[in-house]
Amino acid sequence: MGTVLTIVIIVIVVLAAAAVFFVYQRRESQQLHERFGPEYERTLEDSGDRRSAERELRQRERRVSKLDIVPLSRESAELYRGEWARIQQSFVDRPGSAVADADRLVLRMMRETGYPVDEFDQRVNDISVDHPEVAAHYRDAHRVAVAQAHGEADTEELRQAVTAYRALVDALLADSASGHHRTQPTDAKEQA
Repeated sequence: MGTVLTIVIIVIVVLAAAAVFFVYQRRESQQLHERFGPEYERTLEDSGDRRSAERELRQRERRVSKLDIVPLSRESAELYRGEWARIQQSFVDRPGSAVADADRLVLRMMRETGYPVDEFDQRVNDISVDHPEVAAHYRDAHRVAVAQAHGEADTEELRQAVTAYRALVDALLADSASGHHRTQPTDAKEQA
């Protein structure tokens, strides 16, 4: 009877450990999903595997936590706000130029706040950590800017691109107004 009881206890302990691990993983997944929203779904779709997608999102968080991201100064924010207003006004007469100007403006704003800007995919992944709701807009806008550079974008696509760029401009300006530095990683272990 002692051997049977020992086996039963071991099975119960293993099942309990598995249940705790499962609950922990579900909680971690839920936190990442809440934090990244549509970016979580996009990353999951791209990777085809939940574990890979979540690993990618955690890597983004770790990478961005090492960057020195700072809000724009009040003076810079005002200059960018004015430049953005001029870009939007220029859209009526020069839609293609307005999109190219918006792309360059966003690049300068990101560089000034501390985001590395060398490579677009990394840039959008980095911005998705602090502004996951804006990442898809930024991808769409940049895709249209590239198409416009090749003469392959129509006026409606250009209008949508300017609207999409506005989401990122607004987010970076809002960070400046609020003094927002950055959100923290979902996992306390990653803060160390």
